[in-house]
Amino acid sequence: MREKTKKSSVLGPTVPGLRMKELAEATGLPKSAILHYVARGLLPEPVRTGPNMAYYDPACIERIKFIKTLQSRYAFPLGKIIMILARKDEGKDADSLIELSETIFGSAEGVPLDEAAFCDATGLSSEQIETLIENGLLLPLEPGEYNGQDVTIGRIYAQGLALGIAASDMAFYAVAAKQIVDEEMRLRARFTAHLPEDQDAGLTQRLVQAARATRNYVIDRTFQRRIAASGHLKDEGLLS
Repeated sequence: MREKTKKSSVLGPTVPGLRMKELAEATGLPKSAILHYVARGLLPEPVRTGPNMAYYDPACIERIKFIKTLQSRYAFPLGKIIMILARKDEGKDADSLIELSETIFGSAEGVPLDEAAFCDATGLSSEQIETLIENGLLLPLEPGEYNGQDVTIGRIYAQGLALGIAASDMAFYAVAAKQIVDEEMRLRARFTAHLPEDQDAGLTQRLVQAARATRNYVIDRTFQRRIAASGHLKDEGLLS
């Protein structure tokens, strides 16, 4: 009984919280993941009472559960999760931002792959991955992490590279994509700049859906019309 009192007085009422081991056990997250969350700003810094003594706010348990729920349901990058948490911290409704983010990033497709696993899944080498990234053709949402979309396009790139097509030969896609997205953002700003955040998110969600449909239609239809107008596969008109 005396030992209990001594321990309580050492901690004191001004240092509430959980040790790292307790937080890891309560959330199922390893220490490395918790420290990564703290470093990225998803979790508040612990209260440090000594070189090797730190206490985490018990509210971190629910916060981590919320983060894990977002990560298990959606393909949100951590930067977007930070924005959602910031809205919640301000006492604002985050539902509209979550819905918009789901439209933009999609649903979760399993655990992201690291570079070694991505190489195994696609047949790409580390050098080829680096070159594709430099040319704006491989665009992971988080550095060193690859999702299902990355794997699908990575396999296509691997086939093209095997045929002798260089990454630089395909770099025009990245140039055109930047120009298209820049113009889409300007158009969005014209119609949403005067709106409050919730209305902005709702209209932006519709604009994102329309932009995707327009990109697919205009580019595919331009390609189809070019092919339809050609007389044969060697027709010089295909290049004009």
